[in-house]
Amino acid sequence: MTPSRTARLALLPGLIALLVPVAAQAQDVQVVKIGHAAPLSGGMAHWGRDNENGVRLAIEELNAEKPVIGGKAVRFELLSEDDQGDPRQAVTVAHQLVDAGIKAMLGHFNSGAAIPASLIYAKAGIPDLSSATNPGFTDQGLNNVFRIVASDADVGAVLARMTVQQLKAKRIAIIDDRTAYGKGSADGFAARVKALGAEVVAHEYGSDKSVDYSAILTSIRAKKPDVIFYGGVDAQGGLLANQMKRLGVDAKLVGSDGLCTAEIVRISQNAVNDMLYCSRGGEDLLKRPKGADFAQRYKARFKSDVLTYGPFLYDGMKVIAAAMKAADSTDPAKVLPALRGLTYDGVTNTFSFDDKGNLKNPVVTTYRYQGGQPVQIQVP
Repeated sequence: MTPSRTARLALLPGLIALLVPVAAQAQDVQVVKIGHAAPLSGGMAHWGRDNENGVRLAIEELNAEKPVIGGKAVRFELLSEDDQGDPRQAVTVAHQLVDAGIKAMLGHFNSGAAIPASLIYAKAGIPDLSSATNPGFTDQGLNNVFRIVASDADVGAVLARMTVQQLKAKRIAIIDDRTAYGKGSADGFAARVKALGAEVVAHEYGSDKSVDYSAILTSIRAKKPDVIFYGGVDAQGGLLANQMKRLGVDAKLVGSDGLCTAEIVRISQNAVNDMLYCSRGGEDLLKRPKGADFAQRYKARFKSDVLTYGPFLYDGMKVIAAAMKAADSTDPAKVLPALRGLTYDGVTNTFSFDDKGNLKNPVVTTYRYQGGQPVQIQVP
């Protein structure tokens, strides 16, 4: 054996001793899987991508902080699935995510997907935070569901007051897309405007795939409504606005958060200007103390502006991490009680939840579209 080789072999025990702690440290990092699901394809994909971006940004920031929970270094890992906004696909996705070992769930986006999927997460005891707005999401008696935005009941009450008291509407027509979200928001709005003395002169139905509203609008036009309320999202609401203008339907268009997007201006080919009034859960992002900074970070990371609920899903992930730190555990059974007692100051809101999992202090903001932009208006 040559002296040089002997010397190299003599160094091996020392090198091994140096490498063993590094390997052990790598093994001690606990991977915590976080689920997300939303429509990531099709006409609502822009909503799903915005939500996914919010979660992803939060996870990247958390991992950069090198968090330690339960005495172990933690690395969060995002598992994001396309549920296509479909209830059956959502249940399939929920089973897949539970089987993959997620410790918490963010989503689903659509109420019709979130409600059936929530039962799967409840059975597995997994915290389920969602921007689904249908009141049914938190009315099931489940102890694992948390809504991170205002509900349709909150938004509908504000929209009804604005429609009757500020727009002075007496005759109202309603169209909904028959989804859990669209039907729920439309039915809630109808009940509230009737209670305020307005008349619902028509209630028509489309679907979340509708593209032609000419027959419905022709029928509604004969009833001379002051306002048309649409229960659904911007992909159809924008087409509806365009066809209202083209057919000479002289009425304002009113809707919930599904219509309150920048995309609806493009989809409607600017028809929503001076026509559309909408309300959505949450304060205007740029008016929040941390909002402008978040918007800049989001755009720098994803090369696009915030759509709507990305910041809420970002906060949802930060809420989960805060609850895990408070519980000093990533075990869902210990995280759930921590979520119930948590107060967290986020980008979009100060988060604390009631016994059902609703926000204790939901905020609703109302807009009128002018010059291609939503302009905030005050509703008493």
